[in-house]
Amino acid sequence: MSESYSRVQVPAAAQVLSILRYLGTQAGPVSATAVSRDLSLPRSTTYHLLAALVRDGFAVHLPEERKYALGATAHELGTGYARQAPLQRIGRFPLRKLVSSARLTAHLAVLQGTDAIYVIEERAPRQEPLVTDAGIRLPAHRTASGRAMLAQMTDAQLRALYPDPENMRSGRAGGPALSVLLAQVRECGYAWEENEVTEGFSSIAVPVLDRSGHAVASVTLTAPNRLQGDQGVPSASQGIHDFAVRRLPEVSRCAVEISRRLGAQPASAPTPVA
Repeated sequence: MSESYSRVQVPAAAQVLSILRYLGTQAGPVSATAVSRDLSLPRSTTYHLLAALVRDGFAVHLPEERKYALGATAHELGTGYARQAPLQRIGRFPLRKLVSSARLTAHLAVLQGTDAIYVIEERAPRQEPLVTDAGIRLPAHRTASGRAMLAQMTDAQLRALYPDPENMRSGRAGGPALSVLLAQVRECGYAWEENEVTEGFSSIAVPVLDRSGHAVASVTLTAPNRLQGDQGVPSASQGIHDFAVRRLPEVSRCAVEISRRLGAQPASAPTPVA
C-alpha cells in the first residue's frame, strides 16, 4: 500500500463509514452540523462526504429540513446482508458447539412483537422432542428465550408491548408480575423458566446483542427436570439456580460469540448471583 493511499484514502473511508454508521443509529434525519459535531469532523469535510453519499444513493438530503438520512442504496446493502448471512447461518455453529459441550438441546430465538420465535433448534442426541421447534412462536413473557430479550428493554419499550406490565402475570399459572420478574432476570444475569413451555423441562437463556447493544435474539439451553449422570441438569433438590451455575458459562459464551459475529463489542459473561 502506497504512503499516499494510506495517508489519504484510508482516513476518508473511515470517515465515510463513520457517517453511515451514525446515520443508521439515529431516530430520524439529522443535520450536517450534528454529523460534524458528533463525529468531530471538519464542516467542509462533512459536506463533501455527505454530498458523495447522496450522489451514490447511500444517503438522502431533505432540503426542506436541511437534514440527511440513510438512502435506498444503504437499505439494499442491509437486505443483501440479510440474504447472505441471516441470523440462522451466523448462529448455527456456535449453537452446535454449545449442544456438543452441554449434551442438552439449545435454541436461538428472536422477538417479534410479544412473541418469541424459535429460528434454530439444535437437539441433543437422545433428548426428547420439545414443542419449541424452529418456526414455532410462543408468548415471549412465558419463555426463558423471550424473557432474556424483554429484560434488555427500557420501561418505555416494555410498555409499548405490554401496557400494564406491573399487573400482567408472567407465567401461565400466575407467578410474579412481568415487571418484577424481568427485574429479577436483570439482577441474576440470565432468564429462566420451569415447566412453562414443556412440562418436565426447564430452561435458561441469555440475550444476543447487535453492534448497537440491542438484544436481537437469545440463546436458550433446555434440560429435563431430572438428574442424568454428570450433565448438571436440574432435579427437584437442585432447582433452576444450580442448573444455571453449572451451565450459564457455556450458554453465555455461545451468546457472546454470536454477538461478536454481529459486530457487538466484547462483553463479560454474566455470573449467576446467589
